[in-house]
This record gives sequence, structure tokens and C-alpha cells, in this order.
Amino acid sequence: MRSHDRSLLKELSVFFLISLGVFVVDQASKQWVISNFVLYQTRTVLEGFFSLTFVINKGVAFGFMAGADEWRHVFFQAVAILSMAAMVYLYVTTSEKTFFFKAGMPLVFGGSAGNLSDRIVYKYVIDFLDFYFGVYHWPAFNIADSAITVGVCCLVWHYFNEPIKK
Repeated sequence: MRSHDRSLLKELSVFFLISLGVFVVDQASKQWVISNFVLYQTRTVLEGFFSLTFVINKGVAFGFMAGADEWRHVFFQAVAILSMAAMVYLYVTTSEKTFFFKAGMPLVFGGSAGNLSDRIVYKYVIDFLDFYFGVYHWPAFNIADSAITVGVCCLVWHYFNEPIKK
């Protein structure tokens, strides 16, 4: 096995370990919510700022395209699977990987896997992190959504700070 192949295999191992870590923490947190809350139940953590609230999301980000019809479930699952395959392809074919690229890709992949798992098992995504200020609420989200957001920020940083090749 060539040195380059060993290096790529090591990078992919780290990629999938980070992704698996995100997936496990996400799924464990959702199982904890399912076991300890009833749908729409809220428990205040920081008065006036943060609660744990068990809600479901049948759409994508912020409930966009929410609906119960079967084609939406299949469409969201297909988009997730195709985007995860594209992430692996991009990870393998990208030659210059910065720290932000190596951190961002597995965070997005692991978060996507967590939400995809919910869509396959429940036909919706479980959300429970509820931030608000007075009557102003940010839509509830989960650990997978957080990982995806941080991962995308890392990737934006990587791509906007990558030196231009001449």
C-alpha cells in the first residue's frame, strides 16, 4: 500500500469516527428526550432563555416544506443520502484539506446521518433544544442540526480562506 493510500485511509478513518461520534450523541440525546418527555412537553433549563421541548419536524430546516405525504419523506431521505455520498466523494478527492475542512465535513456528515435516521425510523426529525428571549423563539433544533451548522461554518471558512491557486 502506497503512502498516499495509507494517509487517505487514516483520514477517512478519522472522518468516519467523528461522524459516528456525532451520530451516537445525537441519537442518544433524542432517545433520552423520547424516554423522558411527552410530545410538546417543556422543561425550563434557564428561565427566559433556554428550555428542553420535545417537538417533531416533518420538514427541513425550521419546518420548511413540512408535510405528511409520502413523497416528502422519500425526497428528504434521497437528498440526505445523495448529499452524504457527495460529501464522501468530495472528502476523498480534495487534495488540500485544511483543519476546517477536516473538521467540517464529518460534522455535516454525522449530523445528516442523525437526521436521516430519524426520517427513516419516524418519518420526522426529533427536535428539543429551544432557545428564546421573552416571546421570541428560535425554532427548536437538535444535536445533529448543531453539528451541521458548525460543520458548514467550518467549510465556509475553509473555502473562503483557501489560497487562490495561480
